[in-house]
Amino acid sequence: MTTTAAPARPYQHYVYAYPHKTAYRPLPERPALADVWAGEPRDALSFYAHVPFCEVRCGFCNLFTRVGAPEGLTGRYLDALERQARAVREALGEEAPVRFANAAFGGGTPTFLEAAELTRLCDIAERLMGVDLRAVPFSVEASPATATADRLAVLAERGATRLSLGVQTFVEAEARAAVRPQRRADVEAALGRIRDAALPVLNIDLIYGIEGQTAASWRRSLDAALAWRPEEIYLYPLYVRPLTGLGRQGRAGGTGEAPDADLAWDRERLARYREGRDHLLSLGYEQRSMRMFRRADAPAQGPDDYACQTDGMIGLGCGARSYTSSLHYAFDYAVAMPEVRGIIDAYTATRDFSRAVHGRAVDGDEARRRHLLQSLLQAAGLPVVEYRERFGTTPEEDFPRELAELVERGWLAEEDEGRTLRLTPEGLAHSDAVGPPFFSPAVRAAMADHELR
Repeated sequence: MTTTAAPARPYQHYVYAYPHKTAYRPLPERPALADVWAGEPRDALSFYAHVPFCEVRCGFCNLFTRVGAPEGLTGRYLDALERQARAVREALGEEAPVRFANAAFGGGTPTFLEAAELTRLCDIAERLMGVDLRAVPFSVEASPATATADRLAVLAERGATRLSLGVQTFVEAEARAAVRPQRRADVEAALGRIRDAALPVLNIDLIYGIEGQTAASWRRSLDAALAWRPEEIYLYPLYVRPLTGLGRQGRAGGTGEAPDADLAWDRERLARYREGRDHLLSLGYEQRSMRMFRRADAPAQGPDDYACQTDGMIGLGCGARSYTSSLHYAFDYAVAMPEVRGIIDAYTATRDFSRAVHGRAVDGDEARRRHLLQSLLQAAGLPVVEYRERFGTTPEEDFPRELAELVERGWLAEEDEGRTLRLTPEGLAHSDAVGPPFFSPAVRAAMADHELR
C-alpha cells in the first residue's frame, strides 16, 4: 500500500502500560485505599511484587532499581513490604471475595534476594495477600548470576510456572558494549540450572541494536538461546534513555529531530528485528506481540482469566504500580542512583501504607485509550465487540484519525468481517510508533513535564 503519511521513527516509546508512570504525580488528597478499592471487582486481580535490587546496573537500564544492598536493607525492605501487604489486604475488605488470577515477582532482580528471603516473599504473597501461587500462572524474573540452585528450588517448590532470564546477548563483546558484565559460560551454567529445576516455562530476553552487533552476531545469540529450547523468547530493541549508563556516555538514541546516525540506527534495529522474527517463526514460534514469541508446543501455564484491559492489579513494593478502574497509583519514581536510594529508604521507613500517595486518575477517555492500546499492541488484536460492550462506542468512532493513519501506512487491518482490528506484520514491527499517537494531550503534557532525576 502506498502511503502519503510522513515517515515515523519506529522506536518512540515502549507502551507496556498506560498512562505511563512519568505522567503520575503526587496525589494531594492521598485517598484511603479502602475508598480507592470500594466497589471495584476483585475476583480476578493480578498480583505483582517489586524487588528493587540488582547485583549490577546495565548501561541501558532505566528501571527503578539500585545496585547492591547494605547490610540489613533487604530485610528492612521485606518488613516494609509485609506492612504494605497487611494494609492493602485490610483495605480490600471482606465484603466481596478476593481472588488473584496471576502473580509475578519483578524488579530489579527478585532473585537478588537469598533463598530464605524469597521464601519470605512467597509467604507474604500467600499468607497475607491470599495469592494461591501454586494454582495460578506465577512468573519470576532472574539474572544469570542470581539464578542459583537454592533460589530456583524455592521458586519451583512454591509453584513458579515461568522463569524469565535477562541474558540480552551471548556475545561477550556486545555485553561489554551494553555495560553488562557477564561471561557466556556463566550464562550457560545458569540456563543449565534453570532447566534442572524443571520450571515449566523458560523465557530468555535478548536485545538487538547493541553497538557493534551485526546480522551474524545477532544470529549467534539467537541460536545460542534456541539451543536451550526456551518456551518463550522476548526480543527487545535497545533504547538509550537519559540518566542511564549509555545515556551518560552520549550513545545514540537522543530525542528531538533525528540526526543521520539515529536514522541509521533505526534501520539497523528494524533489520535485526525482522531477522529475529523470521528466524523464530521459521522454527515454530508464534508471535504474540512485537517483543514476545512463544513456542507453539509450549505448555500452558495454567488458568488465567485476568484481562489487563479491565481487571485490577495489586502491586507491592516501592517500584510497583496498582490499577483500579479509575485510579493508577504507585510510589515516586526515579532513575538516578541517589534518588532511587532515597525513595527505597523512605519506603522502608514507612509505617502507614493505608493511602495512595502517587498516581493518576483514569477517566472515561483515558480508559478507552488504555483498552485500545492494551489490545491493539498484541498480535491477537482488538475485538471490536468487547470495546463496544464496555464503552458503547466503537474504536473507529472514538479514534477515527489515528486508526485511519495506521490503515494508510499499511499497519492496521480489519479482519473477521470487521470484528477484529489487528496490526499487520509491519504494524507489529512498528508497535513502538503505533502506541504514542493514542496518548491523550493531558498525558503527553505530564510526561513532557516530568522531572528527570
